[in-house]
Amino acid sequence: MSNPIYLDYHSTTPVDRRLIDVIYDSMIDNFGNPSSIDHLWGDRSSTAIKKAKQQIADLIQCHPQEIIFTSGATESINTVIQGLTPPHHFIVSPLEHKAIIDTCEAMVKRGFAQITWLKVDTKGRIDLEYLEKVCSQGASLLCVMAANNEIGNIYPIQEIGKIAQKYHIPFLCDGSQAVGKIPLNFEDWGITFLTISGHKLYAPKGIGALIIKQGFSIKPLIYGGGHQNGMRSGTLNVSGIVGLGEACYLRQSEMTEDERAIALKRNQLQSLLQAQIPSLIVNGDTDNRLAGNLHISIPDVPNSAMIARVRDKLAISTGSACTSETFAPSHVLRAINLEDELIESALRIGIGKFTTHEEIEKSATILINTINQICLVN
Repeated sequence: MSNPIYLDYHSTTPVDRRLIDVIYDSMIDNFGNPSSIDHLWGDRSSTAIKKAKQQIADLIQCHPQEIIFTSGATESINTVIQGLTPPHHFIVSPLEHKAIIDTCEAMVKRGFAQITWLKVDTKGRIDLEYLEKVCSQGASLLCVMAANNEIGNIYPIQEIGKIAQKYHIPFLCDGSQAVGKIPLNFEDWGITFLTISGHKLYAPKGIGALIIKQGFSIKPLIYGGGHQNGMRSGTLNVSGIVGLGEACYLRQSEMTEDERAIALKRNQLQSLLQAQIPSLIVNGDTDNRLAGNLHISIPDVPNSAMIARVRDKLAISTGSACTSETFAPSHVLRAINLEDELIESALRIGIGKFTTHEEIEKSATILINTINQICLVN
């Protein structure tokens, strides 16, 4: 059986094959522990770590010493939220990833925090006037993602960061879906904490980073050995780190051209579908969305019926991979007040760097034929 066409890039990306050489070298030839300071093996790994930090810093405009390596965005988010000294008042977008929402709510259950939820409209856009109003009343942390993992909205992080700075509120920005796809400037945009996941930008799974603005400190989530200036103990994942660094280097040099091409493919797929399925609805803010995002609903066509028919032909999803095992309606679609019928027919399509025009055309044909089959049955 041939592999289905992969259109789930928001869930994870394939590793760019150009990373293989640096990853292989760090695992087989230069495999030293970077904390081993008494010999050349450790020195070489330490040098590789420094290079990766600089590559990441160049992409997101931060200082290399502000970077802490983690297993991914979920660990980075937990490190920030659980590392702040309670009591807390969190200001949170209801469209955040579950890693932020669940961690903040866990702090509430422990009696350590309260949450003020931001307001969003039916396109998933944040009410900035209300955001400033609640920030003016003070808080210990503001949480707004750079780009949404379901509907693909890109948020005005620079403007939000200015508001956070104005009221001296630390700003946690989940950059998982945005880093390597859109420009971000950690240094100048008022971001205090930024999270990165390697597997969202063509690097391996299990590696990520937390960027902490100089002058801010939080208690570590993981103790034991005092690695990374005491912020995250444990032997560093050198192969993952050099892979992440190289991926960031490639994204910096290729991001603008790649994302322009990805957007053209997304628009092509959207146009092909709309031409044959007039009832199709595109969810989210179509004026400000990730280049590869196409989030749709087809009235009277349940997404479960679609997935059952296309899963061996197309890799698409009904929502976030991080919550798909719960079988609960998407909290993002609930927050934007999408009708139940449209939630039940919602599909997330994610296009990436390695998606071809031929795959777009084949995918459109598969989707259109499947939708028509379901409509005939109904």
